[in-house]
Amino acid sequence: MRFRRSAIGLVVATGVVIPLSVVPPATAQPTDAPALAASVPPSYEWSNAAISGGGYVPGIVYSQTEPGLVYARTDIGGAYRLDRDSDEWVPLLDHVGWDDWNRLGVLSLATDPIETNRVYVATGMYTNEWDPSPGAILRSDDYGSTWDASPLPFKVGGNMPGRGIGERLQVDPSDTDVLYYGAEQGQGLWRSTDAGATFSRVESFPNAGDFVPDAGSGNSYLMQNLGVLWTAFDTSTTDAGAPTRTVFTAVADTDDILYRSDDAGATWQPVAGAPTGFLPHHGIVDEAGRFLYLSTSNTSGPYDGSDGQVWRYGIDDGTWTEVTPTLRPVGVDFGFAGLTIDRSDPDTIMVASQIQWWPDILIFRSTDRGETWTPIWDYAYDESGSYVAARYSQSIDDVPWLAFGKEVSGPVPWAEPTPKLGWMVSALEIDPFDSDELMYGTGATIYRSDDLTAWDEPGGVIHLAPEAFGIEETAIQDLAAPAGDIDVVSAMLDLGGFIHDDLDSVPQSFQAPYFGGGTSVDVAGLEPDVIVRAGTDGSGARVVAASVDGGDSWTTSPAADGATGSGTVTVNADGSGIVWTPDGVAVRHSADGGTTFAEVAGLPAGARVESDRVDPRRVYAFAGGVFYRSDDGGATFAAVSEGTLPDEGPVRFAATPGSIGDVWLAGGSDEGGAYGLWHSQDAGATWTATSGFDEADTVGFGKAAPGATTPAIYTAASRDGERGVYRSTDGGASWWRINDDAHQWGWIGADIEGDPDVFGRVYIATNGRGIIVGDDTAAAEPAAWNAGSVYVEGDVVAHGGAAWVASWWTRGQAPGSKKNGAWQEIAATPTGVAVWTASRIFDAGDIASFGGELWRARWWTRGDEPGAKKNGPWERLG
Repeated sequence: MRFRRSAIGLVVATGVVIPLSVVPPATAQPTDAPALAASVPPSYEWSNAAISGGGYVPGIVYSQTEPGLVYARTDIGGAYRLDRDSDEWVPLLDHVGWDDWNRLGVLSLATDPIETNRVYVATGMYTNEWDPSPGAILRSDDYGSTWDASPLPFKVGGNMPGRGIGERLQVDPSDTDVLYYGAEQGQGLWRSTDAGATFSRVESFPNAGDFVPDAGSGNSYLMQNLGVLWTAFDTSTTDAGAPTRTVFTAVADTDDILYRSDDAGATWQPVAGAPTGFLPHHGIVDEAGRFLYLSTSNTSGPYDGSDGQVWRYGIDDGTWTEVTPTLRPVGVDFGFAGLTIDRSDPDTIMVASQIQWWPDILIFRSTDRGETWTPIWDYAYDESGSYVAARYSQSIDDVPWLAFGKEVSGPVPWAEPTPKLGWMVSALEIDPFDSDELMYGTGATIYRSDDLTAWDEPGGVIHLAPEAFGIEETAIQDLAAPAGDIDVVSAMLDLGGFIHDDLDSVPQSFQAPYFGGGTSVDVAGLEPDVIVRAGTDGSGARVVAASVDGGDSWTTSPAADGATGSGTVTVNADGSGIVWTPDGVAVRHSADGGTTFAEVAGLPAGARVESDRVDPRRVYAFAGGVFYRSDDGGATFAAVSEGTLPDEGPVRFAATPGSIGDVWLAGGSDEGGAYGLWHSQDAGATWTATSGFDEADTVGFGKAAPGATTPAIYTAASRDGERGVYRSTDGGASWWRINDDAHQWGWIGADIEGDPDVFGRVYIATNGRGIIVGDDTAAAEPAAWNAGSVYVEGDVVAHGGAAWVASWWTRGQAPGSKKNGAWQEIAATPTGVAVWTASRIFDAGDIASFGGELWRARWWTRGDEPGAKKNGPWERLG
């Protein structure tokens, strides 16, 4: 379905909800600008194809002083603020660009309780060698609309073990120019006294932590010191405006987990009697009751935790009381993570299990400060037998993929419910102004209840539903945009992928077979209902699935035994053949719709494959700097070009819709060697570098501009030193940058696709921000032809229900009025093939559709009807 909601208030410019007319910077001018009317500067609005969540939400942070203000942080997809009017989350870090991609990892987030417009995030993706860049503290004084950065002299691990612990970054509620940050890797405790502009190490803090998730693993990801974990404040003895005197800071040291300062951080002492043997995941100060609560686990999380405790510490008398919930319905212990207090009723606290994979997590609630607890579910018995006594009901009607390929069913004894309450629950928060609002983050979404206090009533049930609308946290691996009712098809990690026929509605994920992770997807160039996808099925097998009915039903291939990954897959132009390159094993070919496969000759394992969009005999491949071609539908391949293209770094390439043998390739490495954008017009035998591109990483095609004779081309690239998303409407002669610095989305090197039905629409694959959708608000139908106007070469008009382009200067000559006049009627099929019209000029090799068949021009022709002459300029294909 080709419907889009109103542009007003949908696109976010670094976090601010604004009208969506983004005019490219004045410096983003095209080179060699054509006369074509489509060279009017594009003006883009940006949104997402709705998936809603899709990844781990380790932190939810409510403002303690501004009602309704709440933020969420993700491990690879940036930070968000909830827009209470639309009930959707607004992305705040879309300005993060290609070079600073690591800033989409958010390890911690803090709000200012006095100047509530201030918000801070600690950003960085990894502390090991995967991320070459140090971290930073970003600060905003307009609720995340714009940001300034304070670089740190060490790395920050927003996607490392322990990322659900915290919050590491805290604003002193008494003097909000003071911030504390607990660093990883033994870097200690850091403090700012100028509202986050600069930070320095608190040299008096005595313990930098020593806990490593798995020191003997040999895996650098598991061998990083978690460091200093979080800070909490007791302001009761502090004058307003002065730094808080009593400060608690937790450390990843199972022997000494907690330190206290009573002189605003000048000196620190271990808290006597603190529990040992566990990591303190969260700490909350209850100033009314004079308590500090701790949730602990024996591991860093978020994927593990087999033991843990909950403690209550008397701030004034120094007494420790264990208040761990004792219930274990399936007899298995677990650690604790998510912890919250009802600020409107401080007797009420809640805590969640860090992980209990089977059958489900547990959330506990106490209305007497931890003396007694009730669980969100338990096993119970009556005269009819055992049952699950649940204090909740749960609906995923608006986000159906949360069933993860299973039938929806309520909780029953000794079985997993569908959907589950969640897993990896590090974020658990009661709205400080509304005792009925609870939100908690899982490994896939945020759940919300608006009737939480019903839990406390006899037989009371709370209602849970997803609350991640606007949060798009998926890592997209591949995209395809077929002509017709389907907008875009995706392959992605974790969720497998989706078929979107309405960009604003959350669809069901791939089913039958369900994919736990997808790596590749393709659509036949001439048969858009034929779709193939590669991924990992529910049993862990590497398979391909093929559909001939637009995804309504699928044929599943035999598993690729021994494969280390699912690789890439392509289907040839008429849907008659499939080539699949699973990682680590031989490339294979199917001629029966994916039921059986045979090994391919002449192509190395791990090659990337794509099909010609018109000629079903031609399939292309690339590996190790060599370009390969098959002329028999993918059964055999031969090398056709080497030495020109990149031999290092990732490469993406695609064949041009509506043409045979026209291929574009992007890729390379900034570490040396070839890197850029190349074009071949002879099926890969020779290549021409596209001038101006010092780097290019993706290439894709969309519907041609009005009057244009070639599809629009899109690429994520660096042109003349400026990173961005670029578009050409004249076959690559000139380019416009179509995004701006407020819309960059980190690393976007996996794929880009234009829409074949909507000129100007583009789909961008991101690594943590889902599927970005761009629409050109400046795109318009051409103006009607006017007899009194002067037209020059390239001008486009509408006349008689068709689009016409001027071949030379003309005035007063109606389009179509003369056989060899100034005007050419330009039209194309939905799959991008030119439609033959009597006025259009075709050159040798051009493809045209006429009479339900495809024809290729032998030489220059105009006005010669295909098939009308035995030895005419046209030859029938197929």
